[in-house]
Amino acid sequence: MVSLLHSLAAPADRIAALRGQMALSGVQACLIPTADPHLSEYLPEHWAARAWLSGFDGSAGSLLLTADFAGLWTDSRYWVQADAQLQGSGIVLMRAGAPEVPDMLDWLLEHLQQGDQLAVDGRVLDQSTATRWQPALQAASISLVLGQDPVGAIWEDRPDLPTAPVFEHLPPHACRSRAANLAEVRRAMQAKGAQYHLLSSLDDIAWLLNLRGADVDYNPVFLAHALLDESRVRLYVAPAKIDADLAVRLSEDGVELRDYPSLAADLSQLPVDAPLLVDPVRVTAGTLSHATQTRLIQDINPSQLLKAVKTSAEAAQIRQVMAQDGAALCEFFAWFEAALAEGQKLTEVDVDTYLSAARARRPGFVSLSFATIAGFNANGAMPHYRATPQAHALIQGDGLLLIDSGGQYLGGTTDITRVVPIGTPSAAQRADYTSVLKAHIALARAQFPVDTPSSVLDTLARTPLWQRGLDYGHGTGHGVGYFLNVHEGPQSISVRGHARAHQGMQAGMLTSNEPGLYRDGQWGIRIENLMLAVPAAQTAFGSFLAFETVTLCPIDTRCVVREQLSADEIRWLDTYHQHVRKQLLPLVDGDTRNWLMQRTEAI
Repeated sequence: MVSLLHSLAAPADRIAALRGQMALSGVQACLIPTADPHLSEYLPEHWAARAWLSGFDGSAGSLLLTADFAGLWTDSRYWVQADAQLQGSGIVLMRAGAPEVPDMLDWLLEHLQQGDQLAVDGRVLDQSTATRWQPALQAASISLVLGQDPVGAIWEDRPDLPTAPVFEHLPPHACRSRAANLAEVRRAMQAKGAQYHLLSSLDDIAWLLNLRGADVDYNPVFLAHALLDESRVRLYVAPAKIDADLAVRLSEDGVELRDYPSLAADLSQLPVDAPLLVDPVRVTAGTLSHATQTRLIQDINPSQLLKAVKTSAEAAQIRQVMAQDGAALCEFFAWFEAALAEGQKLTEVDVDTYLSAARARRPGFVSLSFATIAGFNANGAMPHYRATPQAHALIQGDGLLLIDSGGQYLGGTTDITRVVPIGTPSAAQRADYTSVLKAHIALARAQFPVDTPSSVLDTLARTPLWQRGLDYGHGTGHGVGYFLNVHEGPQSISVRGHARAHQGMQAGMLTSNEPGLYRDGQWGIRIENLMLAVPAAQTAFGSFLAFETVTLCPIDTRCVVREQLSADEIRWLDTYHQHVRKQLLPLVDGDTRNWLMQRTEAI
C-alpha cells in the first residue's frame, strides 16, 4: 500500500495534509517563512519547506495557512513567477508592497480570533520579527507557538542536511588572518560590553574563521553556529566536515569544535545575566530560546561591517577576478553573436550553459554566484526569471535579451547584467535602454561624503527614469562579499531602505549598480556593474568618496540613442570602454579579441 505522505506530489495535497496536522496540534494558523536556522538567502533542500509546500521556488516569500485560507506573500520581483507557479495550488498570491495588500501581521490580526494559536517553527523565525509580532499578537489574545515543526510532521522524505567538507580560504586570496579577524570582533564585543557573542549567519562565520564550504547553492558557506568569548570560539559544525589537519590549525587559533546540535545545551549553560551579543535579524527566536537566562545585547554583528569594507589587498584581488570574469563574458558574447549570425537556434538555457562553461575555464573559478538569469523579451521583464529545460524561450526575431550572471572565485565574487539586442530593437526599446544607461551612469559618477547613508544614493539612479515617469521595483545596489555571499550588507542602495547607522558608505565597500526598467509582457532592461567606494576628495567640508567601477565588460551600445546622452555621459561611457579594452586585451585572442575591439569603440 502506498503511503499517503509519499502521494503528496501536488501542492494542494501537501496543503491539505498540513491542515490535517494543524488540526491535530490544535493550531489555527501556520506560518512557513523562506528561511533556515541561519536565515540564509539560499536554502539547503532540507529547509526549503515553503517551496516544497507551495511549488513556488523563488528565493523570497512567506506562506500563511489557516483552515480556509492559504496565501503567499512575496515582493514585486516574483509576482509574475509566483502567479504562474501557484496555479492549481489553492494558494492566493499576496503581492507584498502593493497598496491594497495588507502586511501579514495585519492580516493575522484581522482574521484570527481571541484564543487562536499561530504556529511557526521557531528555528527559522528571526528574532526581530518575533520581537515585533509578539506584543501585537498578545494584545489580541493570539498565541505565537514557536516550538512546533508542523511541516516536518508531514514531510516524510525530507532531504538530509548537506555534508560537504569545509575548507580553508588561504593566502594569497585570503588577505586577512583568522587571528586578526577574531581580534577585531573581540574589540567590538568589548566596546559593546558583551562577554559572549553568538553567530548563526553563515557568511559571518565563514569570514571570521577564513573557512568556506558548499552547503548552500551559490554561496561558499557551511552550516554552523559560533559562540565567542574573550579567549575561545566554539564552532558548532558536523564533525565529519572538518579534517584532522584543519582541526589542528583551528585549535591553534582558539577554535574548539563542537557537534552541530550541541549549541542549545551550551547556550542554556551560559551564566545568568551574562551579556550576550546577538544580531536580531541574523539569529532565530528558536535558537535564542535556549539562552533566556542571559542578558541580550541586540546589535549588528561586528563582522558585517568589517567584511563589507574590503582591504587594499582584497581590492587588488577583486580587480584581477573582474578581469578574468570579463574575459569569460567576452568569450561568451563573441561566440553567441557568431552563432546567431550563422543561424543557430539558441535558447535561454543555452546562454546559461555556454556562459557557465566560459567562466569555468578561468583561473580561480569555484562556482556560479547565483542562478543565471537569461530572459528574452517578455521573460526579461521578470527580474528573477530563470529558464529551465521545461520552460524557456527560443532567442529569435527582434527584441532584447537580458543576462544577469556571476561567479565565485577564490579572489572575489562577481555579479553583472547586460542587455543585448536581438535582430532590430524597436525605438521604444532603445529609448528605455538609454534611460537605464543614464541611470547607471548617474550613480557610477556620484561623489558623496563618507558615511552617507547608502539608501540616500538611490535617488541619483532613479532621477533619469523618474523624469520620464518611469521606475523599477527593486533596489539599485547591494553589497557583495569577498568569495562569499553575492548579496551582503550592511549597505543597501534602495529607495525603500532606511538611513540606519550601520549603512553609511565607507571606502572599500563593494556595491552593485543595477537600475532597471520592466514592461510586463514586453521586455526588461537592467545594466549592472560592481563598484568599489574609494577616497575622492578632502575638503573643508569633510572627506568625500566616489565609485570605481570594477566590472569589466562592454556595455552594448547598439541600443543607445546617442542624442539622449549628455556630453559627460558619453565621456563616461567612452572612458569606461577604453579601460575595459586595456584591461581585457591581454586575456583574450582570436575572435574574442576582435569582438572586444568592436564593442569598445567610442560612440
